[in-house]
Amino acid sequence: MAEHWKGAPVAQALTERLIRQAGRLKVQGIVPTLAIVRVGERPEDLSYERGALKRCEKVGIHVKQFNLPEEARQEELLEIIEKINADREIHGCLLFRPLPRHMDEEAVCAALDPAKDVDGITAGSLAAVFTGSGAGYPPCTAQACMEILEHYGCDLTGKRAVVVGRSLVVGKPLAMLLLGKNATVTLCHTRTADLAAECRRAEVLIAAAGAANMIGRDHLAPGQLVLDVGINVDEEGNLVGDVDFAAADEVAAAITPVPGGVGAVTTSVLAAHVLQAAEQIG
Repeated sequence: MAEHWKGAPVAQALTERLIRQAGRLKVQGIVPTLAIVRVGERPEDLSYERGALKRCEKVGIHVKQFNLPEEARQEELLEIIEKINADREIHGCLLFRPLPRHMDEEAVCAALDPAKDVDGITAGSLAAVFTGSGAGYPPCTAQACMEILEHYGCDLTGKRAVVVGRSLVVGKPLAMLLLGKNATVTLCHTRTADLAAECRRAEVLIAAAGAANMIGRDHLAPGQLVLDVGINVDEEGNLVGDVDFAAADEVAAAITPVPGGVGAVTTSVLAAHVLQAAEQIG
């Protein structure tokens, strides 16, 4: 049976450090502040928002919420982004995506000041991830994977890491973060030829393709460290990951559960980015 790498201990350790960091900032007269911008009321956005609010309250981060109805005009959203950019008392911004179809998401993301982009959605943030310098922060989910690996003592130097999924939200930035820790990285996707064989070669396997249970027994090899980023609903209405958990539990050395794994760490990473921004913006 694999060791279950749960996210709660990682989040707790991060939170304890962040509480101390927030306290030091407040002694300097700085109140770390996050702006949360939401258009519409998608259930997954509301769920994440509740988690973010709870984490920020625990850490000591003030939150300003900006909510617009689904039918809001893009100009209204851009006005909010402009207001956030200009407000020196706001240190970071979380913008929920995807935006409604009538909005130009690329243009809206580009309008956000990269220095306040604590969730890695701007071109400036992604450039920083790929070059190792510049303003902005890695996407929170990608960074959460790195925090889990570090917490559980995984030295990535020389390790063969396979990432399944090539999105700008997780796959591509995560590949760069792994490279930054000296792993040898293969980036795969749903159209990779013989995906199962590529996955079996991995010492660290990270599934982030967004397809329920797509990583089955044929994709797994004994002793692997498996991180499951997927959040899907199966035919029975259960929350499941991209990895067949039962299959991985039999052969892997460790696996993150869904729920309770990577997702449990993302709001702590978000809080960490807000505090970093507060230190830099002042």
